[in-house]
Amino acid sequence: MATEIIENIDSKKLRGGYYTPHAITDFICKWAITKPTQKVLEPSCGDGNFIESAIQRFKELGVPNNKLFGLIKGIEIIEGEAEKSKERAAKYGLNSTTIVHSDFFNYISNANGEAHFDVVIGNPPFIRYQNFPEEHREIAFKMMEEMDLRPNKLTNIWVPFLVISASKLNRFGKLAMVIPAELFQVKYAAETRVFLSKFFSRITIVTFKKLVFADIQQEIVILLCEKDITSNKGIRVIEMNSLKDLETVDIDTVQKTDVKTLEHSTEKWTKYFLNEAEIQLLRKIKLDERIKPSSDIMDVDVGIVTGRNEYFMLTKELVSKWKLNPYTTKVVSKSNHFKGIVFTDEDFEKNSDDNCPAHLFLPENKEYSLLPKVCREYIVYGEEMGFNDGYKCRIRKNWYITPSMWSPDAFVLRQVGDYPKLILNKTEASSTDTIHRVRFKTKVKPEIIALSFLNSLTFAFSEILGRSYGGGVLTFEPTEIEEIPLPLLLEHKIDFKEIDALIRKRKIEEAMDIVDKELLIKQLKFSESEVQMLRAIWKKLADRRNGRRN
Repeated sequence: MATEIIENIDSKKLRGGYYTPHAITDFICKWAITKPTQKVLEPSCGDGNFIESAIQRFKELGVPNNKLFGLIKGIEIIEGEAEKSKERAAKYGLNSTTIVHSDFFNYISNANGEAHFDVVIGNPPFIRYQNFPEEHREIAFKMMEEMDLRPNKLTNIWVPFLVISASKLNRFGKLAMVIPAELFQVKYAAETRVFLSKFFSRITIVTFKKLVFADIQQEIVILLCEKDITSNKGIRVIEMNSLKDLETVDIDTVQKTDVKTLEHSTEKWTKYFLNEAEIQLLRKIKLDERIKPSSDIMDVDVGIVTGRNEYFMLTKELVSKWKLNPYTTKVVSKSNHFKGIVFTDEDFEKNSDDNCPAHLFLPENKEYSLLPKVCREYIVYGEEMGFNDGYKCRIRKNWYITPSMWSPDAFVLRQVGDYPKLILNKTEASSTDTIHRVRFKTKVKPEIIALSFLNSLTFAFSEILGRSYGGGVLTFEPTEIEEIPLPLLLEHKIDFKEIDALIRKRKIEEAMDIVDKELLIKQLKFSESEVQMLRAIWKKLADRRNGRRN
């Protein structure tokens, strides 16, 4: 059964598709393998890059070919790749039992507790739940549940590879793996972060300013974990420019890098890119009862889902062509349609005049035969183009009616480039799902909330609470926006129009200087050095992710 499943799945998809460069495999093996008698496991060895680097590392430690047998165990699910690994191992005199053609989880579950290792190395597959063959997934998830972990349908396959491999380490074992930077920030990895923080005494994370696997825009990290060490416990993050740095880096330098205190919590690990003083400032703020989360002030919800923007979202020119003006409503569909911290009728008209798709086709919610002729003609056009066959349209009673049409008090960006934005809505516009919609839950004037959002504390926490993948964009789910701390201005002399004008001129830091002085320094009594540190945190983390843009 397992073989049939594997043969019916593209092998590149099954394995995550990208093998590890020698610069990484050599670096990992040099760090992890330090004694000539250590037992090494590679749980997803592919065509053998890690196997060969491990052999070379043992040879550097003085192990002759005739003493290599029994030191290395490689597991590979795809038969063709396993054969390649066997051929590479055979060059050094290792027989075929060194590499096992098997699903890793089956192999471990059938080992009857006898599979234990001093070192685990590897690059587990980066694939989603739906591409994880069910037979193997059930075994993996059962093993995780026996470890008191609770995987779900969001769990990527690298997670069980990581935690189950770790569980097979001996007392002073080391784990060194290439994994997605998702570990730092996604919710499905929250339980994994807690597991790692409790299971290992010291965790070192090596990151890169340039993407290692640029073809898939997937940011990766090298995770180096050590069990049961007696000193210098905690976590450290080491950032390198590119893979070339690994070829010349001094391992001893890596070992001596300052270690920060590691919290045993589900919190994201983005904060560990910061220095200890910066981390302690953020922890102090989290305990400050005066500073409430945005959820105390607003409810954040997704924008509308049209089902087919190219049909429903019309330019002014198309509205005129189809004579649909009475049957459209105002909608914002792109973050760059916002210029200031307020969205006015004038802003909407400017977008419309620039021929932006700012008009949503929205006839009355009636049966087709009861609609005006111009609407029926446009609906017929949509059906001729097959727009009604898309899933979101197909499941509606009337496919041409976009649901959840309400106009929010404000908008907040779902995806952030330079900095997060909260924009007051002074029109009747709604937004597509590229932009979140906000309802205020307080009697505080909306202008006060919009001004208060433009402070260094809120911006610093936004970088930690959002998620950034390979392309440099910071992404927020509604709940993540609601977690961002948002202190509110009380009495102040800030001119809303002045701040809005600065934002429209893209002078964000000038605007923040004004708000920081009134809100953080005068009102909340933060020192100037603390505010400067918060600004530096925001800029450091924003610059880091923006450096990954193409």
